[in-house]
Amino acid sequence: MKSAKGFFGARGRLHRLAKESVNRAMAFAYRDRKVRKREFRKLWIVRINAAARANGLSYSALMSGIKKADIALDRKVLADLAVNDEAAFAHIASIAKSGQA
Repeated sequence: MKSAKGFFGARGRLHRLAKESVNRAMAFAYRDRKVRKREFRKLWIVRINAAARANGLSYSALMSGIKKADIALDRKVLADLAVNDEAAFAHIASIAKSGQA
């Protein structure tokens, strides 16, 4: 019942409904911790792709060039650079572009 505190109506007062609601909430919480990681990765890829195209590369060409140039930056950091530091991202993109040739 302590976990069902704040639930609306009978779900917070009646034991059977509270138990079912808490179990369901826990299942969604477990699932959505995984979904949150997926959603953030998709967001980072969209941001990197937009910045890469502004620098004359596609996302796949950029990532391939970064891998060939042995630049150890993950998508989270690349997306942050794309949003907050365009000059640094442009430099990385130029390195990746020369790595493609």
